[in-house]
Amino acid sequence: MAAKSTELCYKGHPLRRKDNLLYYGSMADKYIIMMQILDTKKVKDLDVATRVSVQLQLTDPDLKSRDRVVKKTEKDGLYNAMDVAAVWLDRALANN
Repeated sequence: MAAKSTELCYKGHPLRRKDNLLYYGSMADKYIIMMQILDTKKVKDLDVATRVSVQLQLTDPDLKSRDRVVKKTEKDGLYNAMDVAAVWLDRALANN
């Protein structure tokens, strides 16, 4: 029996979170999405993202961090940010 993967995936790409940063995609690919939660609000006991920065980045380790950014935008809410991130990543990887 194959071991179950505990990796979280969204639309076929891995999704990882470290504090207020979310990384969408694989570092083995040419592009990755970095999302930063800029603002949150309390809904009952839960912090909900209200403003999220989205960046399509190259994964080339030889580039400076500011030179890696291909596209960037800001979205209201995590759902809208994930929607844009999925489209940008799929298009970038398809045009490879």
